[in-house]
Amino acid sequence: MIPYGKQLIDEEDIKAVVEVLRSDFITQGPKVEEFEDLLSQVVGAKYVVAFNSGTSALYCAYRVLGLLEGSEFITTPITFVATISSGVLVGLKPIFCDVEEDTGNLRVDLLESLITEKTKVITPVHYGGHPVDMARLWEIAVRHNLYVIEDACHALGSLYRGERIGSCRFSHMAVFSFHPVKHITTGEGGAIATNDEAIYKELLKCRNHGIKRGNHWYYDVEFPSFNFRITDIQCALGMSQLRKLSWFVSRRREIAERYNKAFRGNLYFDIPIERDYAFNSYHLYPIRLKDKKRRKKVFIALREKGLGVQVHYIPAYWHSYLAKMGYRRGLCPASEDFYERVISIPIYPGMTDRDADFVISKVFEVFESL
Repeated sequence: MIPYGKQLIDEEDIKAVVEVLRSDFITQGPKVEEFEDLLSQVVGAKYVVAFNSGTSALYCAYRVLGLLEGSEFITTPITFVATISSGVLVGLKPIFCDVEEDTGNLRVDLLESLITEKTKVITPVHYGGHPVDMARLWEIAVRHNLYVIEDACHALGSLYRGERIGSCRFSHMAVFSFHPVKHITTGEGGAIATNDEAIYKELLKCRNHGIKRGNHWYYDVEFPSFNFRITDIQCALGMSQLRKLSWFVSRRREIAERYNKAFRGNLYFDIPIERDYAFNSYHLYPIRLKDKKRRKKVFIALREKGLGVQVHYIPAYWHSYLAKMGYRRGLCPASEDFYERVISIPIYPGMTDRDADFVISKVFEVFESL
């Protein structure tokens, strides 16, 4: 079975972790700050705070803004539910913006129609690694005095108009995930990049029980929070992985181009596009079936052929807890149509050309046989 995504761990990674295990610190030690410094250099932001998961990072991103309960944030339904749940957990109400039918990203041109006096945040998701048009989104946010939190969990290594996603030129924060299927891994882990010093200081406290450190033994808990700390073990792995990020992204793009050449112009599905402002780091390679009625049969057949395909994502407001909050199917028609057509096929840096050619052959076998 070739999975849709998978980590690539080498001897350098293992050595980095073992060195920490043999050191004096395995958590809350020097490797956390070293990892944060390296990541800030890679993405081009002034500050980075690392967390034990991308979900924890999203939670703290919403939490530190100090918004009133019932404030609204606008985001996309085509995302992993953590994008939404993290806001709901701090008392915010999600407002769903429909998506572009080709990129799966939220439609920036629809944003202003969704803004009310309760709107405080826009949370764009760079779906699959393809950046949202952030300059257009930022102009709207500035005009309406809104915060922008980029959900960049798919987009480490992506570029928007030549700048790294995470530079926060057009946002207040950018959130990353280091789950094993992402561009780099720390096992589980996440981070927030920001250029705002006040936000940075609040994130440090949110990560560690809301604690502000004083002199000697003294500390004060300024607000209730959780232990969202990441370990030195994870950060040692993260630094080793970060040094290979350029190659990881390059390899993903090589595989994507191999797919593009093989699948371009086929009769069965559309392939991902890349807009002129975007450099896609291809966390996902989502194909969109022309005939969505065949999706289930195609999905099952691809699995039977040895391809660990997946669907990204069920529209978030279809989940039962959001349905109980009053959201109904039909809210975002393009998002629902996108979901009903999409299948993510395998793409990860450890794939060989032979693996990619195997995927291509099995995809054609399935579509031609159904």
